[in-house]
Amino acid sequence: MEHCFPPQPEKLVDPPPALESAKRPLIVGLITDPERLVQIRVNRLRLLQQNTETDYTDMDNVQREIQEARRLYARRKWATIDVTRRSIEETAAAILQMLAVRREQRLQATE
Repeated sequence: MEHCFPPQPEKLVDPPPALESAKRPLIVGLITDPERLVQIRVNRLRLLQQNTETDYTDMDNVQREIQEARRLYARRKWATIDVTRRSIEETAAAILQMLAVRREQRLQATE
């Protein structure tokens, strides 16, 4: 199951109910620098030949969006990773490490 939220800064949404009912899920919130996210979004819109000056790329909106994400992660006690300067491979390795630690803790708890 894969979910990315919020999809757009003007449409903040709650996580899907499946995350609430999942049995012992490993949920990792990804955080990035607002300036970097705006840069990525502007580049994406340029590639799509879309207007780059929208709420989607507005710095104040992006900062609010990231702050709301941080609050959500903290409220739910989800792990977070700052992906501002991480490659996809580094991020995946960090998540796999979290999963390995969690599995090891479970094994030790059953002994």
